[in-house]
Amino acid sequence: MAALTRSHVAAMVDHTLLKPEATAADVTALIGEARELGVLAVCVSPSMLPIRANGLVTAAVVGFPSGKHHSLVKGAEARLAVDQGADEIDMVIDVGAAITGDYNAVLADILTVREAMGPAATLKVILETAALSDEAIVECSRAAVRAGANFVKTSTGFHPAGGATVEAVALMARTVGPRIGVKASGGIRTTEAALAMIDAGATRLGLSGTRTVLAALPD
Repeated sequence: MAALTRSHVAAMVDHTLLKPEATAADVTALIGEARELGVLAVCVSPSMLPIRANGLVTAAVVGFPSGKHHSLVKGAEARLAVDQGADEIDMVIDVGAAITGDYNAVLADILTVREAMGPAATLKVILETAALSDEAIVECSRAAVRAGANFVKTSTGFHPAGGATVEAVALMARTVGPRIGVKASGGIRTTEAALAMIDAGATRLGLSGTRTVLAALPD
């Protein structure tokens, strides 16, 4: 793979702030830093909306971080977030349903959110891959494609099992092919880790330590 520049990687980044203690001032600082770094998007909790993103893509999480919210609640949360200016929704599936192999329930969950939020906004589906078997990752990725999602995403970054891995990203990329994107997120703290995710097939990165990751890249 040819060496990626700082601007190339920045254009793939959702600059993320999802800490429970985040304040409106923290979100304002996030947006300022995002503009300075030249990233694509900012990703925030839905309670922080609406925000003045100043030309950046605005993403909000739904059913976060457990995924155990009722599908109708996830759908309502997604619809409200879009109404308040979110361009993209990052929803968490019911991880327990995935673990037990109830992939029809996973599909229905994603469909409910997709239909509630409407066709215009981008939908990313968080699988929490560190908690899943390879089979579950494959089947949930397929469900995301069938439900009309635009991305599958590895992790919330809050699960004790861990975050993104190169192996999970590669498996997701092989499963969804060119049909939808793959977002690697959770525990990506170094330039080397970010590049490894991209090399494995990630087309978007969720980062909180964006400045550190971008700093070692060439202009």
